[in-house]
Amino acid sequence: MNPEEPTPNPVPNLPVPGTAPASAGTQTVEAPGSAVPEDALRQEYQQLIDEVRKHRAAYYLEDAPLVSDAEFDLLYSRLELIEAQHPAIVANDSPTQEVGGEVSAAFSPVEHLSRMYSLEDVFSLEEVTAWGRKTEANAALRAAGHELKWLCEVKIDGLAVNLLYRHGKLVRAATRGDGATGEDVTHNVLTIKVIPTQLAGEDWPEEVEVRGEIFIPSADFTSYNEALIEAGKAPLANPRNAAAGSLRQKDPAETAKRPLKMFVHGFGVRQGLEAKTQSETYGLMESWGLPVSPYSRVVGTLDEVLSFIKDNGEHRHDLLHEIDGIVVKADSFEIQRNLGFTSRVPRWAVAYKYPPEEVNTVLRDIQVQVGRTGRVTPFGIMDPVLVAGSTVNRATLHNQDVVKAKGVMIGDTVILRKAGDVIPEIVGPVMALRAGNEENLHEFIMPTHCPSCGEPLAPAKEGDVDIRCNNARSCPIQLTERVAHLGGRGAFDIEALGYEAAQALTIGHGPDPEQNHGVITPAGPGTLRNESQVFDLAAGNPDATLRQALAEVKVWREIRSKGSGTGKFALVPYFYSKATAKKESGPTKTTLKLFDELEKAKTKDLWRVLVALSIRHVGPTASRALANRYGSMVAIIEAIGAAGAREALAEIDGVGAIIADALIEWFQIDWHQEIIAAWSAAGVRMQDEQDESILKHLAGMSIVVTGTLPTYSRDAAKEAIIIRGGKAAGSVSKNTSYLVAGEAAGSKLDKAVALGVPVLDEEGFDLLLASGPESVEGRPNPGA
Repeated sequence: MNPEEPTPNPVPNLPVPGTAPASAGTQTVEAPGSAVPEDALRQEYQQLIDEVRKHRAAYYLEDAPLVSDAEFDLLYSRLELIEAQHPAIVANDSPTQEVGGEVSAAFSPVEHLSRMYSLEDVFSLEEVTAWGRKTEANAALRAAGHELKWLCEVKIDGLAVNLLYRHGKLVRAATRGDGATGEDVTHNVLTIKVIPTQLAGEDWPEEVEVRGEIFIPSADFTSYNEALIEAGKAPLANPRNAAAGSLRQKDPAETAKRPLKMFVHGFGVRQGLEAKTQSETYGLMESWGLPVSPYSRVVGTLDEVLSFIKDNGEHRHDLLHEIDGIVVKADSFEIQRNLGFTSRVPRWAVAYKYPPEEVNTVLRDIQVQVGRTGRVTPFGIMDPVLVAGSTVNRATLHNQDVVKAKGVMIGDTVILRKAGDVIPEIVGPVMALRAGNEENLHEFIMPTHCPSCGEPLAPAKEGDVDIRCNNARSCPIQLTERVAHLGGRGAFDIEALGYEAAQALTIGHGPDPEQNHGVITPAGPGTLRNESQVFDLAAGNPDATLRQALAEVKVWREIRSKGSGTGKFALVPYFYSKATAKKESGPTKTTLKLFDELEKAKTKDLWRVLVALSIRHVGPTASRALANRYGSMVAIIEAIGAAGAREALAEIDGVGAIIADALIEWFQIDWHQEIIAAWSAAGVRMQDEQDESILKHLAGMSIVVTGTLPTYSRDAAKEAIIIRGGKAAGSVSKNTSYLVAGEAAGSKLDKAVALGVPVLDEEGFDLLLASGPESVEGRPNPGA
């Protein structure tokens, strides 16, 4: 939520979360001089003050927010709007007149030597530009002839702290609190290993306040939660609340168990410190042994500021920690002094906040879906909500153990997270909202039989957490999932074969959606009995019988009137056009495209064929490794059937023991081999053309590609590495041979430089691929 920095520009007509819409009786804010009754306006204003205070207390004192960041921002913006339009009613104790945050009675209060201010929040690039232009136009700056440069930093989603050092020794640590007074958390901070208790060097001031942010790195947070779930405990909701809760543990030994880190980003009191810019102080801090963020940049124009915001927004999940925005500051201390402060915020800094990736919504039901390998996964059905730029009403819950560990119940208000392109996930319930709602909550019970075919569900083998429908050959929904998968980008990459088309091909229409929402039991008819028939639809197939059968496939479509849905549904043809008095029914353009794309898919590389077979655990990496080693499906089958097959397969880089077992198991099943035989008979190429000119000069090397390369897609770069015998790794380590860094390379580049890993740009990558390691020796390091 970050109400520490809560000053967005007024936004009109914002709804107040948790209240009824205006049509139901809630008063709305109107322009000055409007006819809004004074009593009603004051009542709404006081209600907003109470709501903001309640949510601040929950956020700061209990580390258990009742609303999402986005909902809090709406509340706060509404409050600001009322005050801007009706200044006569502004209360002296309004939350807008305070820095933000509260001080818990559970910890000793600490007065900061200098005030810890909030930052003004903005929510659009237009607001960033307007703020920047206003700052550039400041008369005092023009008169003094100052050169204005911007310091851009990522805004860590953590907990702000103030470290007081005297004679280089850490004597006190405190939370921000209300800006003037914070909570003494010294004993807990002393357990965080990256924070020095004694500064290095000898150029530090006699007394200095160091400001920074306590956080939990994303990878550590994931590992910590996995350990909690494995132990049968409830996982932590998010890194920010986890960091705040960790720092407020009564027992420092408990704090020490949490993977806390810190980055410093400024000073309070700094007696005798001689530095002209804030960016210069970061070098000083680093020389004193303080942890400084690698994610900052000084730029000279607002266009560069906007580029920094855009780049980090696209790669925000590649960083070491969670961020919720970008902080932009005037870098010069003299300019900062000239611009000064308001009562709450500095005029020389602003915080741009990215669209929220966590929101709250109501969990209406928990159902299960069956995947292409039979795995049964619970998922939540929720009130639709906008998160990370898209409207979401479904989210994964992984398996029954995760549902239990997270403690979610049907009817809960839950925290929903969607990070970038990651599948939406229910983080957990908002526990504080359960009180008084217990009678509306229901526990989820995992089904015992497949919702698609009715067969019993069970683990594939003893000890498995996941349960599966083991009726792989005949389960309708598994067939749908496998057909959709073979058309996906990682397999044959058939644009016209998405999930809806796969569903129409396999199960046709389901029950009437007006009567059976969410039911996946098919009512047919579909066309394909199994995926071995897929290429019978290809344009080059001489037998058109199956293609003609598509004319009978129908699906439910919502009836629309004047461009809007009516809520009524009708069965309509999916693959063929509807016959009219003037025109006979025939394949649609999309259907003809499907036929053509299936024909083209027959010539795809062997690794794509392997991915398309839906062998458990066998994805693009393992498939490329197998295709590179054996070159043909015949050779792979022979290797799997040979003595010592498991050991031989497991030794292949990118395969390993688990995938070796999965391969052997899959190829032992008769109907699986029938699929390969049918595809081969239909003309699918089962052997790669060997290019003898490609040398294996990257054998034994681990190469990481990060950022955006102008002439290589990520998959193309990996393919180029693998066919030359190298390993296309996903993370940087001391064993990495080279890092190939494109635009916006991010944290992997930082780590490579720190470890001394050679870094190549695209030109260097081309040389490496063409001529081997000798060709790039002595090249300048782009990351240096």
